[in-house]
Amino acid sequence: MTREEIIAKVNSVLAEEFEVEESTLTPDASIKNTLALDSLSLVDLVAIIQTEYKVKIPAEDLPKIQTFNDLYDYIEAHA
Repeated sequence: MTREEIIAKVNSVLAEEFEVEESTLTPDASIKNTLALDSLSLVDLVAIIQTEYKVKIPAEDLPKIQTFNDLYDYIEAHA
């Protein structure tokens, strides 16, 4: 899967799941702020990524994933 495919799929899935405009999901945007995540929503996000990409995100890696670009990089490196 190419980076462009990862970005397109992540943005599509997250925009639908969290009911936000896909155009707000820019690479440098904060995931937490853009998706209005609380701790429970964060668990949902991790579950979605793990289901869609078969990428396990351990709790200790979560602080490293702040922006959408961080998320794309993580998926690309671990998929």
